[in-house]
Amino acid sequence: MKKSDIIRQIFQKKSYLCTGLDTEIDKLPISLEKNGKGLLEFNKNIVETTKDYSAAYKINTAFYEQYGSKGWEWMEETLSYLPRDTFNIADAKRGDIGNTSSMYAKAFFETLNFDAITVAPYMGEDSLRPFLEFEDKTVICLALTSNAGHQDFQLQQTGELKLYERVINTVCKWGNPDNLMFVVGATRANLVAEIRKIVPEHFLLVPGVGAQGGSLKDITLAAANSEVGLLVNSSRGIIYASNEEDYAEKAGEEAKKLALEMSALMQ
Repeated sequence: MKKSDIIRQIFQKKSYLCTGLDTEIDKLPISLEKNGKGLLEFNKNIVETTKDYSAAYKINTAFYEQYGSKGWEWMEETLSYLPRDTFNIADAKRGDIGNTSSMYAKAFFETLNFDAITVAPYMGEDSLRPFLEFEDKTVICLALTSNAGHQDFQLQQTGELKLYERVINTVCKWGNPDNLMFVVGATRANLVAEIRKIVPEHFLLVPGVGAQGGSLKDITLAAANSEVGLLVNSSRGIIYASNEEDYAEKAGEEAKKLALEMSALMQ
């Protein structure tokens, strides 16, 4: 999927919502079986009620990998439920030496046919280059994350720049706004505003809104550009909006609520 397709989806739906499918069997609603069948039914129904409000979906691969080979099958099945006009992200956080990254890139871009994958840049350009060589695919690089431990490394001063700033400046040279995005946490809106100055045209994938305490309004005012340039992720706040039989309906209502707020902020 091209960047222009993502932008088209955002303006058609008046939403830059990315719905995260971080599904756990133990957290399935009481009306569903606590097994793979229940997980797939859950995911399918969540997608059905949120697709009109979601410009993107993000599948956190660890939530499926934990179940072994069956989990990979469930992830592939879940991917088939996602509308092809939405931007579909493998939240896999891969990054290794070049030949290993080549295998990861084939797994997620060819075999599974995701539109994008999250990557960790610590090992340098050769670890990201195999992903960047795929046409009409997007590499989403970790930059400033929303977890508590982000300050252990990301905020450390390295000369005139903090480490996350150096990462962004360097990685930008390897790709372009058409094939490269950055992960920035919604819990640090003031810093995200500074990041937008470094990458005025790149899309930002923003976790941390809702359950982690980030403000949708603050992050939008800090970082939206003329193309919106944001995909704001919500996972738990949507998919676990209810533990009853109305779980899918409540998920749709929560997605709609966020989409309406986004629509107002886009004006």
